[in-house]
Amino acid sequence: MCGIFGIFGHEHAAAMTHLGLYSLQHRGQESSGIVAVDREVGARAIKRMGLVSEGFGAPDVASLRGDIAIGHTRYSTAGSSTIENAQPVMARFRDGHIALAHNGNLINASELRRELEDVGSIFSSTMDSEVLVHRMARSSAEKPEERLADALRGVEGAYCLVVIVGNTLLAARDPRGWRPLVMGKLGDATIFASESCALDLLGATLEREVERGEIIAVDLDGKRSIFPLGKQEAKKCVFEYVYFSRPDSQVFGGSVDRARRELGRRLARDFPAPTADLVFSVPDSSNSAALGFAEESGLPLELALIRNHYVGRTFLQPTQAGRDAKVKVKYNAVREVLRDKSVVMVDDSIVRGTTTRGLVNMVRAAGAREVHLRVSSSPVTGPCYYGIDTPTREELIAANMSIEEITHEVGADTLGYLTLDGMLESVPGGPSGFCHACFSGDYPTPPPADPEKLRFGCGC
Repeated sequence: MCGIFGIFGHEHAAAMTHLGLYSLQHRGQESSGIVAVDREVGARAIKRMGLVSEGFGAPDVASLRGDIAIGHTRYSTAGSSTIENAQPVMARFRDGHIALAHNGNLINASELRRELEDVGSIFSSTMDSEVLVHRMARSSAEKPEERLADALRGVEGAYCLVVIVGNTLLAARDPRGWRPLVMGKLGDATIFASESCALDLLGATLEREVERGEIIAVDLDGKRSIFPLGKQEAKKCVFEYVYFSRPDSQVFGGSVDRARRELGRRLARDFPAPTADLVFSVPDSSNSAALGFAEESGLPLELALIRNHYVGRTFLQPTQAGRDAKVKVKYNAVREVLRDKSVVMVDDSIVRGTTTRGLVNMVRAAGAREVHLRVSSSPVTGPCYYGIDTPTREELIAANMSIEEITHEVGADTLGYLTLDGMLESVPGGPSGFCHACFSGDYPTPPPADPEKLRFGCGC
């Protein structure tokens, strides 16, 4: 999962991109980058490890001149966390330059890469995204959008892309629409972003989603749209509503906050906690679900866990050691709220169980009498091949334990998950049109024969 941003037609394109990436920081924290295009000088890139605030100073942004820019915040589903794998990817070829930022995961990237290497292509990173740059460079199409269409033919998996070819900005979304991508307007400038919250920061107007299977080209002649790959059955990632997207965003045509509140309400109806005195969330991604649970149950909503906002999202840490360390410094319990109370702790998901176990122990140590854990999604039982870092079943607690065993493992008194139907019925546009493979095992594409091959890869 990554954040991507692109803008065309703004005299301060790099500065706008820099601000947009702040709004998309929750989607990736390993590295960030910006490519800007000056029509006379050409393209220039700056990429840094770490957060946007850590990597880019005012002189960096000021040096990126031009009215076209794209940016990226990286969360790797695979590939090492190094500057070589930071995006956007940029290359120079016979017709100028190509720069590309990618959110998603290409499940047949290893095969495509091998084909390219067999004919002499040399790769500078371990990202699947670089495959697309090579395929674009090899295309003989004249129009940039047709060049990108050539590169995407035969590609399987999830992708949202912002691409610069020469002086043209392109945006593309895969035919199943796994990941969100929106288009907005700021004066005469056109903007693309993973989520609408990036438009809000800039005072831009949300126009519409980039449709699944669509490529949009923006240049001095205006906007053009093509559907070279057609549309397939919609498979929007339901986990975007559950966890990844910001609650102030509109994704897949619906409000993330409203979706999460409804998930919490359904959770309160399906798994009430009659002995509980109060409800609290595991901040921040569970805040809206806890509000919904409190509204439906009539229990008071309290601030019982305080999050240190200078620590990143534990789920997005690339190693287990990193996740373990950050749990200990990320949260603190409010003893005065928890002491001698029976509490409902609402979380959005349990993936590996590491964070949950630590939090339940923390809540008990603060004096809670009972801990009733409620989860506003279904049990995660399978790996995701489309952009989430759950590549093996061995890492997933719900794939290896029963609900009763998980309850004991994390130290809760009771545990309630939403059913798959309950989850899908609670989100905008549900229950159809969503990918829920990590919950149900119903994969829209054949799983790769060797999932470890994905680990050379995803740029996002």
